[in-house]
Amino acid sequence: MKKIFLLVLLFNSLAFAQMVKFGEARGLFMAVGVGPRFPVGDFADNQNIGVGVNVTFSYTDNELLPVFFYTGIGYQHYPGRQDFYKKTDYASFSSNVLVVTPGVRYYFKPIINEGILLMPVIDAGIEFAYFEKFHQYKIDRGRQNFVEENGKLGFHVGGGFSMFILDVVTYYNYLHNNHYISFDLRVNIPIFVKI
Repeated sequence: MKKIFLLVLLFNSLAFAQMVKFGEARGLFMAVGVGPRFPVGDFADNQNIGVGVNVTFSYTDNELLPVFFYTGIGYQHYPGRQDFYKKTDYASFSSNVLVVTPGVRYYFKPIINEGILLMPVIDAGIEFAYFEKFHQYKIDRGRQNFVEENGKLGFHVGGGFSMFILDVVTYYNYLHNNHYISFDLRVNIPIFVKI
């Protein structure tokens, strides 16, 4: 009964709510990015430099410009450090990470506007990461290999430069015990633009 009441309440709220007014000019963009991931702090004790790839969808209109709202999904892989293997029972240790990153991006006025367009950009958002860590031990240690899975919530902040079609952005990513700095080279592809 409680679920039915909540559904009716949600339907009424949506049916009689004021519609959000957007501007006449709008755009939806897709970006594909790739770059290295540098573990920081405790994360760097056992993980080597990783690599990441992501796909991001962003939206803006003339009422929001120069602000873009976005949601991204990415995959990262971190191999284990060789010196970590030498001083522990580990034969192999690696992390695969699936990351979801909603956030907001702000484009400043161009610093170069002749021939090419070059704009400073800042970026911030929340970050949810799902970790899958593979623990493999040396055969003579008598320990059982296993896979550890856990999710973490954090945030990211970044800054860089955009030529609008091509972005270069550096981020600091905070996840408990898994801080990392990421460097993204991103290609932006317009999906829908209305002027």
